[in-house]
Amino acid sequence: MKKVYIISAIIVFIGISAGISFFLARDAQAKIPDKIELVNQDGEYFKFGDAKKKLKLVEFIYTHCPDICPTTTQKMNLLRKDLEKEGVFGKDIQFITITIDPYRDQPDVLKKYMHDFEVKNDGNWQFLTGRPQQIKEDQKKIKEVADTFKFQYRDPGNGFYVHSSFTYLIDENNQFMKKFPMGEEFDKNEVFEEVMDEL
Repeated sequence: MKKVYIISAIIVFIGISAGISFFLARDAQAKIPDKIELVNQDGEYFKFGDAKKKLKLVEFIYTHCPDICPTTTQKMNLLRKDLEKEGVFGKDIQFITITIDPYRDQPDVLKKYMHDFEVKNDGNWQFLTGRPQQIKEDQKKIKEVADTFKFQYRDPGNGFYVHSSFTYLIDENNQFMKKFPMGEEFDKNEVFEEVMDEL
């Protein structure tokens, strides 16, 4: 009887290990396509293939979010200040915030969101959305970027999106490196240490 329990435990362990390995391998291969181009808070084009900073921290938000998105942005702004003190923000790393609600979050709305959170508009933190004249096409591009990291979101019909809760550290080739929780679980010190280790 003991042998049956041992064999069952081994099978369960192998199954769990295989599952973890699958997800780790999947994440390690995640890469934002170079061709994807969106517009930023100033209405200027931003193409991922042209973004060559050594590291990028990617955040998905929508400006009407009542809790997790603004909390994450606030903590990222504190992280930005820490990275500025080290002389690496803008030089070796930039932040990228992508709205999942491009219909409402047009460039002027994103610029106001930046202002409300006292985020410097110096080009080192890009807030991305779709072009008004091609919003449906660009909405697909935003979803393609989100799908790269298995970031899921949907509007249940009331304008308050249900979405995943991770931010993503990517390299100069826009390839996945690590993910961190959003909201109250976003630990700026942990992310800071991870970034400095990579630099």
